[in-house]
Amino acid sequence: MTAEEFDRLADSGVDMRPYVDWSKARRPGREVQRVNVDFPVDLLRSIDREARRIGVTRQAFIKLRLSDTLVNT
Repeated sequence: MTAEEFDRLADSGVDMRPYVDWSKARRPGREVQRVNVDFPVDLLRSIDREARRIGVTRQAFIKLRLSDTLVNT
């Protein structure tokens, strides 16, 4: 299928999910890079408590809060 055919089908409302190989999907600019950050123990306890309260991991909680803060500034 050409890009033009793909666009035409998508524009006409066809469900394009069967035509996309999601295993190879990438979000530009969203590559992951590992970082190490030192936190005071009392802050980690607060982070862990809040993460448990909302049902996410420590890492997910930190990502959520950083993302929310950066988006809302």
